[in-house]
Amino acid sequence: MNQNPKSIRPFVGSQNFETSRNFYKDLGFEEVVLEPKLSLFRWKEVAFYLQDAYVKDWIDNTMLFVEVENTDEFWNYLQSLNLTDTYPGAKLLPIKIMPWGKECFLIDPCGILWHFGEFFNP
Repeated sequence: MNQNPKSIRPFVGSQNFETSRNFYKDLGFEEVVLEPKLSLFRWKEVAFYLQDAYVKDWIDNTMLFVEVENTDEFWNYLQSLNLTDTYPGAKLLPIKIMPWGKECFLIDPCGILWHFGEFFNP
């Protein structure tokens, strides 16, 4: 391929669009409203589109991995946000050490699974 890709931006659904918008802003993403039912959420080089669309099978199978510099520090950051107290359905799962690295997990209010981790040997 002679092209130079610049980014990848997955489309993510939501069961309650307003709740998900607030959740991701509280997580640390900046929202750019593109249309009434579509927003871009970005955090430095990481970005995704949030849609006002709910398809249970799609949501139940959506997982995203975000590479972070330090999983331990990011875990502490996630805990400090108290997202699980503010958003029913949100869950925070502790760090797991894997053969390739370590990661922690955040489930958003509608069930999307986020992996935040670092690689031992990138």
